[in-house]
Amino acid sequence: MEFTFCPLFSGSSGNCLLACADDTRVLVDAGVSVRAILGELATLGVKPDALSGILITHEHSDHIRSVGALSRRFGLPVYASEGTWQAMEDKVQGVALRNRRAFCAGQDFFIGGLGVQPFSIPHDAADPVGFCLHYAGRKVAVATDLGCLQAGWMQAVSGAQALLIESNHDPDMLARGPYPAALKRRIRGRRGHLANEECARALEQLLPTGLRGVMLGHLSGENNLPELAYGAAHRALSALGARVGEDVSLEVARRDGRSSLLTVA
Repeated sequence: MEFTFCPLFSGSSGNCLLACADDTRVLVDAGVSVRAILGELATLGVKPDALSGILITHEHSDHIRSVGALSRRFGLPVYASEGTWQAMEDKVQGVALRNRRAFCAGQDFFIGGLGVQPFSIPHDAADPVGFCLHYAGRKVAVATDLGCLQAGWMQAVSGAQALLIESNHDPDMLARGPYPAALKRRIRGRRGHLANEECARALEQLLPTGLRGVMLGHLSGENNLPELAYGAAHRALSALGARVGEDVSLEVARRDGRSSLLTVA
């Protein structure tokens, strides 16, 4: 009973993750081109018509760019919150009525043998969620586009053995960077994106709950560097006495292609 997940793309320019629980295979988001997604699936030996569906976190374009095209081409069900469906209705045209699935945050459901638990996240979208995925007593969590540390989503992902978590920006790089002042305020805001040190504080709280594999995701291409994100997380985990690479794995998810395939043991 193998349970694996792999970020295919993770960054402010596009996001897509594959989770597999034996013969159930789902994408979380599809925010890059269809060609790019199919190419990375092929490297893992996954045929798109074998997918069981697409889970949507929220309606921003870096998460839904190819949702409609994938659903139409391969007949894939699309799962999104009620508010997200309303917000993305005109952006994912052509999804057949039979393939539209709506849920509410906190309402658990199944796709094949995979348990799905959506939870609310603090982000400037209509009805954004993260996901906990359950299979055979194991738990994986996907938590990106987080404006701040908040008890609700922290409690939801607690107990996950593996986690994709946002480590979006370095505050100094953001302050010195070329973004307009309004966009900088949005990113720093409580419904924006997590900074590296905020992500590190989250990991400090989550490690004692059983966390054994960490992927740092949704890094900004303009306001962060992989070594900065990794360094902040490494320091936080090491300060708790964890041996990175032995007690807990730590990796920065790639922006432009798939990262390592992580098996949840």
